[in-house]
Amino acid sequence: MLHRKILKIIWNDTLLYTLLAIFIGFFAGALILVITGFNPFTAYGVLFAGIFGSLKNIMYAVQYATPIIFTGLAVTFAFKTGLFNIGAEGQYIAGSAGALAVSVLFPMPPGIHAVFCILAGGLAGALFGAIAGALKAYKGIHEVIVTIMLNWIAFYLSNFMVMSPAFKKPNSTASVDIAATSKISTDAFRSVFGAVSIHWGMLLALAAVITCWIILNKTTLGFRLRAVGFNRNAAEYGGIYVGRSIMMSMGISGLLAGLGGAVQVLGVVEKITQLNAQEGYGFDGISVSMIGGQNPIGSLFAGLFYGGMKYGGSKLNTIGAPSELVNVVIGVIIYSIAIMGAFRVLVHFFKAKKEGLS
Repeated sequence: MLHRKILKIIWNDTLLYTLLAIFIGFFAGALILVITGFNPFTAYGVLFAGIFGSLKNIMYAVQYATPIIFTGLAVTFAFKTGLFNIGAEGQYIAGSAGALAVSVLFPMPPGIHAVFCILAGGLAGALFGAIAGALKAYKGIHEVIVTIMLNWIAFYLSNFMVMSPAFKKPNSTASVDIAATSKISTDAFRSVFGAVSIHWGMLLALAAVITCWIILNKTTLGFRLRAVGFNRNAAEYGGIYVGRSIMMSMGISGLLAGLGGAVQVLGVVEKITQLNAQEGYGFDGISVSMIGGQNPIGSLFAGLFYGGMKYGGSKLNTIGAPSELVNVVIGVIIYSIAIMGAFRVLVHFFKAKKEGLS
């Protein structure tokens, strides 16, 4: 009996399956390195040294991970409430544009200016999310279709804004820089971390993760949103306003992605450029959500893992190995998670069918 209980715990342990998927990803990457003539131990040594070799490297990895944590959290929040938000990319872009607009057009004292810029970015993302939620709730249009379309609307609106007279930097394809009063980066820790830009958005990401976990697991709002996602008809029968809940869920999801764009503009790039292609932060968020097991806390660690891999992977060029190896490893991890998830669903299905016949 004891060994059956242990097997049951292992079988239902999402963390264990995620770690197994990560191992498979690194193993696949090692095979590719061997085939292409590189020593995998050397390559992975360079990769991990690029992440953990110094405090400066660690903070660069955290800086890269911060917006991805927000977009991963956005996808996770929607998924937990039965929705699939493919529009985190557009919501991220909208958040960037909203933060820049308030920074440039509305002068304010230091401190309060940054707060209003972050709020504007979050609300811009929430608006794009709520539009998809409204069309899903009241017109029955699937959120995947709407959010994909809204990604391109945000993309072209951002480019239009950057090229408009109020924001365009002369002789450039970039906007003017944000106002100094709206910056959220600080130089107070340069003696410790070196030239890396430390910004308060990193702490905001942590606060967002904790807040989302509390909302989803410890509040009546989270219960209503999850109930609608689990069974819309049952939730409606129980007195929950389904349409309002769907809009709210997508709005909160968009808010999170918009915050990611806002903190990136205010804390790192300090401007936005005319985009030739979508930047990918929102799509990376889908990967982060999957690796994190569609869990807010998991999204935090998955975002740090993803950001570290992307930053450390850039160091592979120093030994001639392609930095694209990181994309292969992450891709195999995601496919492994998906395959194992599908396998578990099939096993449970046939088990339930067998029990029903017996």
